[in-house]
Amino acid sequence: MNQFRKDFPILQGNDTIYFDNAATTQRPACVMEAMTEFNNTCNANPLRGLYTWSIQATDAYEQARHEAAELIHAKKDCEVIFTRNTTESLNLVAYSYGLSHVKAGDEIVLSVIEHHSNILPWQMVARQTGAKLVYMEPDQEGTLTKEEIERKITDKAAIVAIGHVSNVLGVTNPVKEICEAAHRHGAVCVVDGAQSTPHIPVDVQEIGCDFFAFSGHKLLGPMGIGGLYGRLEILEEMPPFLTGGEMIEYVTRESATFAEVPEKFEAGTVNASGAVGLGAAIRYLKRVGFDTVQETEKKLTRRLMEGLAGIPEVTVYGSKDPEKHCGIVTFNIEGCHPHDVASVLDTEHICIRAGHHCAQPLMQFLGVNATARASLYFYNTEEEVDRFVAAVGKVRGWLGY
Repeated sequence: MNQFRKDFPILQGNDTIYFDNAATTQRPACVMEAMTEFNNTCNANPLRGLYTWSIQATDAYEQARHEAAELIHAKKDCEVIFTRNTTESLNLVAYSYGLSHVKAGDEIVLSVIEHHSNILPWQMVARQTGAKLVYMEPDQEGTLTKEEIERKITDKAAIVAIGHVSNVLGVTNPVKEICEAAHRHGAVCVVDGAQSTPHIPVDVQEIGCDFFAFSGHKLLGPMGIGGLYGRLEILEEMPPFLTGGEMIEYVTRESATFAEVPEKFEAGTVNASGAVGLGAAIRYLKRVGFDTVQETEKKLTRRLMEGLAGIPEVTVYGSKDPEKHCGIVTFNIEGCHPHDVASVLDTEHICIRAGHHCAQPLMQFLGVNATARASLYFYNTEEEVDRFVAAVGKVRGWLGY
């Protein structure tokens, strides 16, 4: 897929292999150009001014919201709240909805697969309300079975929080079925879409979730901008997460009334240029097409896993089926700490992630302290995969085995 590489300035003129896309994707030139144009032509506070630049900034900011709403199929643009990232989005739900709705004796249902960003906020809610955390356990490939879902989600559940795609195993969770189970028992369902939104089509109406969180920097956009989808009727009755400028309707010395959704949840000066960059990233991703993204990732993942299967000392975690990895291949090399593996590969200009991947409960479930992770995207190539596999095959030798 070299036809796309020309769109990414950082991929030009060097031989670096970037296989850490699950952490952050690279940005096409059009994203940076959109942000530069905003800064050069209408750098002003959205929503606050009656002069031309501010009006233009407002239009650009709200157009980005429209792009995000269309991407995930929200019914209305106002159901998308701009945040810094998925982590902030999940914290918003935990503090604003969780603390005001969860009570002692309730259960908050999670899975062992979750990123820490979808565990720690709910631990906080449980501590402050007296609720209980309940964890769904996957099988060895990371799959949550129907039986486990039905066993763990009961009438005691108030919130069910689930990752759409695992950032370690790449497995896609049955989020629609989990949302249906949550709703049957009167719970709301929160979906962490950080790893799914860049790779597969997302339709929050089809999923049936009450909240859906995503990050811009994982889908070709800038850092510091993300989004939270929430069903409007829930957002309207939730208290604000942050208070201050621009999220108010009227303030007296003793009290205040708040603005309507989404402004109620966007206190202070917003990251307008970041939102504009996110909008440009979404438009670019639509031009590439999710069919192309998925086809490329499946082909590259299969090639990578087949290559690693030929190295006896390598253990790959998760499904044996490359199509169930969503471009993520997590592995260990016998006798080699993942940090050493990543450092050695860096000398070959290969970028991968090593550590617990902010998923220590999953590491404990897998029986390891850390792993190495290669994560692919549509601008990666077969040549890069082959070079990576060859380098992995030499790591033990380079480390003295």
